[in-house]
Amino acid sequence: MPGTDQPFDATTFDAAAYGRFAARDYDELYAELDPSAAAETLADLADGGPVVEFGIGTGRLALPLARRGLVIHGIDGSPEMAALLQRKPGGEDIPVVIGDFSEVTAGNDFGLVVLAFNTIYALPSQEAQVACFRNAARHLRPGGRFVIEAWVPDLGAFRNGTAVRPVQIHDRHVELEVARLHSAKQMMFTTKVHISDGGIRLIPANHRYAWPSELDLMARLAGMRLAYRWEDWKRTQFHDASTAHISVWEKLPAGS
Repeated sequence: MPGTDQPFDATTFDAAAYGRFAARDYDELYAELDPSAAAETLADLADGGPVVEFGIGTGRLALPLARRGLVIHGIDGSPEMAALLQRKPGGEDIPVVIGDFSEVTAGNDFGLVVLAFNTIYALPSQEAQVACFRNAARHLRPGGRFVIEAWVPDLGAFRNGTAVRPVQIHDRHVELEVARLHSAKQMMFTTKVHISDGGIRLIPANHRYAWPSELDLMARLAGMRLAYRWEDWKRTQFHDASTAHISVWEKLPAGS
């Protein structure tokens, strides 16, 4: 189960678990995150082509992209999250496949596959992450792009295998992440702690983390190559001190 201190794997992983914990308050907890820079960059990368978002959730990115005239499809493990999306204006027009986005498909010939907000790390193993890249490639036309937003692992932040870090700090809402590290398996067992004047919410969100170079190798195994890597959605240059990355891989023609 998420939130326990036992490594999970592909045989026990439940793609719906995060949504069961988080869906009820998700939009309120992340209301302060402005999707406009992400939507602008993703619309440019899509170049008018249809988009499929892995881990579409409640539509934080999908709805702004749809309002820009792009055709959007989604995959999500959580029926609760998808139901919230489809109750929003415009959400009813976005088809969503329920299932593990490393396995299930929403079609092919897409111009862009999006996997945002560190969600690649929600997959339980390197094998599942490799499968996700291959699934992204199956969805893409040649020259199509796969975009991941993720943090860069910082093992130096841990002391005696544990860490507490602020994620969001607002006047009426603070989000902390409490984590225990298992570096031999590249696993972080985490609980997000949301504190507001309405109370405290605890949401487990475990991570199988990977470095950008490891993701590049997964892309090569799936027939893609790195096109761009930025520090943020504003396309700031990625550098040694960057703590997050937006990585864009292009699908190579068959036989390349």
